[in-house]
Amino acid sequence: MTAELRHDFRVEEVRAIHDLALPELLFRAQDVHRRHHRPDEVQLCALLSVKTGACQEDCAYCAQSARYSTAVQPARMLSREDVVQAAGRARAAGATRFCMGTAWRDAKDGPAFESVLDMVRAVRDEGLEACLTMGMLTDEQCRRLAEAGLTIYNHNIDTSPAFYRSVVTTHTQADRLATLARVRRAGMRICSGGIIGMGESVDDRCAMLATLAHLDPHPESVPINALVPIAGTPLADRRPVDPFQLVRVIATARIIMPTIAGATLGWSRSSDPRSTGAVLRGRSQLDLLRRKTSYHGQSRRGGRPATAARCGPAARAVWALVPLARSSTSVWNR
Repeated sequence: MTAELRHDFRVEEVRAIHDLALPELLFRAQDVHRRHHRPDEVQLCALLSVKTGACQEDCAYCAQSARYSTAVQPARMLSREDVVQAAGRARAAGATRFCMGTAWRDAKDGPAFESVLDMVRAVRDEGLEACLTMGMLTDEQCRRLAEAGLTIYNHNIDTSPAFYRSVVTTHTQADRLATLARVRRAGMRICSGGIIGMGESVDDRCAMLATLAHLDPHPESVPINALVPIAGTPLADRRPVDPFQLVRVIATARIIMPTIAGATLGWSRSSDPRSTGAVLRGRSQLDLLRRKTSYHGQSRRGGRPATAARCGPAARAVWALVPLARSSTSVWNR
């Protein structure tokens, strides 16, 4: 059984794990999880879009791209006061991490970046971990974010190296990996994962996981999301992912990266009870999404943490099983 820390997985090895009989795969993932994490710990997170829409990227899954005609309306950046209020509500509801997102290709120095730094400080002053996703960063920007107190940076690699150009052409996966290296050098933790259901093969999914496992150290969080097709985007007509496919990818991530503090599940429209099986494989984080309009999220309602009452039937079933896994549970509220 794979449980030791490795950074040299070949795609073929990852595929062999992924293709195990499902009961065996789940058993191995849960066993690895329990060896490295307390099975009864839950971390609650809240997420907020602080700058929505008008992104210049062409990510085929994203409703925030200015290149596509979607229901997302561009909005100005939220104020520090907006963020403080949202973070306060999140903390009162039990969240210990507050994540902020901006619809940018890369961070530009100037007033907007200074505002983000101020938001990070404000979130930390509220006694919360601060998480951020705002595109590609320079070394100096990473240094300043770390100095402001940023806990963890989200920057996903989306898919395999071979399939990447089928999803986005305005940056490369190498660009993303370079930013992750800068974040790590600055002393911050990393949240990086991808999406399944965009037309990629199973080998592409395994190659994505191998790429993440090659990072040394492994990311602290690995979000695995199922595509939510959005009207107006190039992937609007993609068929939903079978929940068992999602479970397999998450379980495989747990096995090949045993110490990651979060192997997360991106949840949206599905009410299929099969999705609850992801909990049993030792997931460390759980993202419950009421409605996901883009991969980066679209919350402008104050970053309220999820509750079982506001989730679908499958989500409520998962919620009941959360004590089986050390989880970081969060919601994008759109």
